[in-house]
This record gives sequence, C-alpha cells and structure tokens, in this order.
Amino acid sequence: MRYPFISFLLGVAMMSGAHAGITRFDVTSVKPYGSFKPGDYLRIEGTVTGELSPGEAIPGLDRAPRNARGLVEYKAPYVLIAPGEKARGNGALLVEVPNRGRAISHFLYNSPREPFVPIGTFERGTGFLQDYGFTVAMLQWELGQGIALPEFAGPDGKTLKVEGAGIAALRDFADFLRNARSDPAGAPNPLAGRIDRTLVVGYSQTARVMKTFLIEGFNHVGDRRVFDGMHINASASGLANIFATGGGTESGTFFTPRFTDPEFRGVTEEPLTYSDILARVVARGQVPPKMLVTNMTTDYFSIRASLARTGAKGTADVREPQDVRQYDVAGASHGRATTSTCQMPPGRLDFFPVMRATLLNLDRWVRDGIDPPPSRLMPLEPRPAEASLLQAPKHLPTAIVQAPKRDADGNAVGGVRLPDMEAPLGTHGAQNLPLNDRPCNLNAAYIAFAKTKADRAAGDARDTLQDRYRSKDDYVERIRAAASRLVADRFMLQPDADEAERAARAAPL
Repeated sequence: MRYPFISFLLGVAMMSGAHAGITRFDVTSVKPYGSFKPGDYLRIEGTVTGELSPGEAIPGLDRAPRNARGLVEYKAPYVLIAPGEKARGNGALLVEVPNRGRAISHFLYNSPREPFVPIGTFERGTGFLQDYGFTVAMLQWELGQGIALPEFAGPDGKTLKVEGAGIAALRDFADFLRNARSDPAGAPNPLAGRIDRTLVVGYSQTARVMKTFLIEGFNHVGDRRVFDGMHINASASGLANIFATGGGTESGTFFTPRFTDPEFRGVTEEPLTYSDILARVVARGQVPPKMLVTNMTTDYFSIRASLARTGAKGTADVREPQDVRQYDVAGASHGRATTSTCQMPPGRLDFFPVMRATLLNLDRWVRDGIDPPPSRLMPLEPRPAEASLLQAPKHLPTAIVQAPKRDADGNAVGGVRLPDMEAPLGTHGAQNLPLNDRPCNLNAAYIAFAKTKADRAAGDARDTLQDRYRSKDDYVERIRAAASRLVADRFMLQPDADEAERAARAAPL
C-alpha cells in the first residue's frame, strides 16, 4: 500500500543502483503514536522486500532460487516510531535488533523505575526516546519471527533456510532508511532527508548478532558505513551462530551455553575481545563504529562476560580499542522480571537510567565527537570451584572465567554504581536458583537486609538497616549524593536522579 500523505518526508538522497538492497518498501499502517517535546510521532508499519547477490559470503545463499535479475530475495516486516510532518527529530536513527522477535528499545530506554516497559512492546513509558528526538526502527531478521528467508533443498530434499540473510537484511534496511529517497518503484522512504547518523542497539542475543555482524563485514555497503555507533548490551563474551542453514523453525542464535550445557558451541568463540573484533574490521579496510558496551553483574556469572575483557588466555584485561568504552553496571541483572518461580526474589535494581545516559553519550560521541566517560569496570577474580559461575568451555583450555569481587554484603564492588548500590537496602545481583532455570540465573536475586538484629535470619551476618543508617534523612541524603555523582560523571540524567531521591523518600525504611 502506498501513502501519498507521507511524501512530505522525502529528502534528496537516492539509493545507488537496483542491483541489490531494498527493492520494495511497503507501508501497511500509519497511526498516531503520541505527542512529545519535538511534536507528534507516528507508528508506521509495513514490509520490505530485498535482493541479495548470490555471491555474498552467506552460507547457502548460492543455492537459493534466483529471480529474473539473478538475485536472491527476502521479505521482512518492520516498525518505525518516527516524528510526524510537523515534528523535528534529532537526526539520529536508532535501529533496534529485536531479541527473539521482541522489541527491545523501549524496554531499555523508556522504562520508568516502576513499572518498567515490558520487553516486546512499544509502550511509551517515560517517552525518553521521543522527547530527545530519536527515530526508532525495528526489522524482523530471525528465522521463525516473520522474515521470509531464502530457502533451498538439502541433499535429502528437505527445505533449509539461509539464516545469514537476516543480518544482510538488517544492513540493507538501515542503509535504505538513511540514504534512499524511494524504492525502485517510487514508493517513498518515510525517513528520507531526516537522518544524518545511524545507531544500533542489540540486547543479549542480538548484541551477539551485532558483534558477528561486525566481524563478518556487514557494517559497510561499498565504502559507506551502515552504523556509526553501536550500543552492545549484555552480550557477555558471546557471538551468534547466525550462518546456520537448518530445516527447523528456530534460529541458530536461539540457544547459548548454560549450566545444563556448558560446552554448547557457536557462541563462546574467538574473537572474544573487542580489540580482536575491531582488528578484523580494520584489516578489511573498513572504519569501525563507535561502541559503548554495557554488561550486568549476572552476565559475569551466567554468560562468561569476563572473556570479552581477557580473551581466551589468562586473567589480564586486554587493552580496549580507542573506539570502545565498556561499563559494568554493578548489581544489575541481565533482565527484569515482575514475578518469579525462582528460590529467591528477582533482581530489582533499576538499571534503566544507565541505559538512557549511555545512548545519549553514544549519540554525542558520533554526532559531536564528544568522548564518552572512560570505561568503568568491576574488578574480577577467578573462582574455579564456584558452582554458580559458568566456567570456561573445554575447547578454550587456557581461558579463565572470572566473577566480580564482592563486599561483605555480597554486593559487587566497582563498576557503575547506581544510588541503590551506594546506599543499599539489600544484596543486588546475587545468583538465583535453580541454576538450571535460565530465567533464574539471568534475572538474579535481591536479598533484603534485615531491619533490626531481632529480624535477622539465622546465618545472615550482614549489617541491618538500623546499623547502616542513622535516620531516614541520612538514607535519603546518601541516595541524593550518589545520584549527583552519577549525573556529574554522565552515567545518569538529572530527571533520573530526581526520581531516585523521590523513591528513597517513599521507601518504607
């Protein structure tokens, strides 16, 4: 379906050639999304059709059927959350790479302290992305999540899917939105002329996808860079088995090593460090993107995050590239849950303020060349006998997985320390049980401190709240001071600092 009334969005850029890339940009729905500081936003949905050269380095692509132009086709649904006709965006396109088909951007960036925006939705939440003028784009890339991938018949006649076409689709989709005026048939690009820089965010599974995307050379179309900046969140040390060609209904990127299958291959693979990853990019003659990397405490315990710092040998951190900064969010869990069937209450640390500050720091780095804060990491230590730490796989015999050092309360030391870690009411980011339950070992546990010594459970040696804080005002002041430090260091925005102080005053201390 064509919508003439969105032609006001056209710019002057034209997509080069019709040989490969997006060949059809269909809009099936345009709805109001809401009013924000820049003006009214729209939610635009539809599908893109694209063509790939069978000579691309994607396993199975050369065996897929070709169209009349000798190219291989795919088709995928998309969603845009974009400024409308009279709204002024900030010029930044944020492409989110959905995790198992679920939207991630509004969960990460628009979530209030409570209740957070559920992953997989575009709920407005705080409206942060829109108030700051970002345009958000999501494309389904993964087998089983709406994309029509190229297919071919295997030796036994069974249909196999070319999964690697999914990251080529992400590349072409982002490149089209930034650089094209229209598709070859004249259907307009609704963002034409409005985008001058492109960022991407991947979370967990899709952060691993984006590292693989870089390694395999997909961040360029000819001499043109696709993503200027990347926010890689909670990828730990993993890559993505995106180049599988299988006959099933689930992506090869779906499964990961875990306590029940620590030797699973295709994820904890070299190159592990960002130095080695970007060395591949530079050796190819490509320009690396700016990269901000965030990891959570549970990423070290359950998905081997330390190997992204040390590589597969020893325990010393490898020097990071000049285009990378890494931040550990002390006490944070890999995800968030409102309910849990785990043995302990789920992790509750509000890490969303760090996500918002990280995105703005990345955008300023790309747009204005303003350096982000220096890397801030948690000190680590090997714990070879600890059952709650996923140890190194056997195929990396010299690798040593490490965990964050902890204080007497069981809280991680160092890293980016949110106010609730600087003035804690409990232990954040503890490993939850059972370890064989994936949500439990990723969402972590929160173990509250006892209010008084009389309330303390047997075996709990942690100081009580009565021991820690002279009064409610003392607690609130510590929260306020910690939040102010984070604002000064650019890890928190002032509205989030104000909310942290408000929550402290409302806490039943």
